[in-house]
Amino acid sequence: MTEQKEDDVCQPGELVTDNRFKRQWVKLKRNKAALAGGMLIIVYVLSAFFAPVIFPGNPSAPNLIKSLETPSVENLLGTDELGRSILGRIIYGSRISLLIAVGVVSVGMILGIPLGLVSGYYGGKIDFIIQRITDTMLAFPGFLLALALVAVLGVGLRNTVISIGISMVPLYIRLVRGCVLSVRAEDYVEAAKAVGTRDIAILIRHILPNVMVPITVQTSLSMGMAILFAAGLGFLGIGVQPPTPEWGAMLGSARSYLFNAPHVATFPGIAIFLAVLSFNLLGDGLRDALDPRFRI
Repeated sequence: MTEQKEDDVCQPGELVTDNRFKRQWVKLKRNKAALAGGMLIIVYVLSAFFAPVIFPGNPSAPNLIKSLETPSVENLLGTDELGRSILGRIIYGSRISLLIAVGVVSVGMILGIPLGLVSGYYGGKIDFIIQRITDTMLAFPGFLLALALVAVLGVGLRNTVISIGISMVPLYIRLVRGCVLSVRAEDYVEAAKAVGTRDIAILIRHILPNVMVPITVQTSLSMGMAILFAAGLGFLGIGVQPPTPEWGAMLGSARSYLFNAPHVATFPGIAIFLAVLSFNLLGDGLRDALDPRFRI
């Protein structure tokens, strides 16, 4: 028996089988960059979860006697201008950054996926209105839109998550709409309509499961983008506020010490770089593994 030809990720014409999952896992394992990104993400998650064990004590407690110490055996990454351990603040900062990433993606998915489904499925005036709003939001660079929303809502962790999350909504709307436009023309959708199945049931049972692959890839990429945006807002002083350990805020406070104590800014910058890179590598690997057009 010959294998049925698979089309685009947004046009799955066959049931998902165990063999397909195995094939996708093999393709993902062969992508060394994606595996490296995934392992690095696991390291960040574990460090965030076991932060009190890895670094007992208060990472925000100042100790001016040890101000701006260079890396040593006692403080592996040195101390900041208030004598606080940079390593401890990076470890605890991973909690904040991952929390922001998860919150931002949740806001983007909760608002973007339903709007994308409705826009692509119904079309007409509903599609026109949603797409014009999306076009307006996309006219602003993502970070600039988040910056404007923070200026309106105010600073703080919750407002940072909401602001960056809203800036992600247009990405999900466009992605989901494009997939729905191709999936809604499938025979099984037309058959469901013919037997009188309600639209909400068609969207949830037949269309939504078939657009989850591109959503999964976009989610990984969006989490890296969310960490970068949050760090940018923290660097400007309008994101998560001190003394909460957040990587962007750590970079912002280290600007004055770039020349006499460069380690204060270097290590938080490396933490941001590796976190964003790991999510991007994993997202690229998931795209290659889940897209049936990429063969082993």
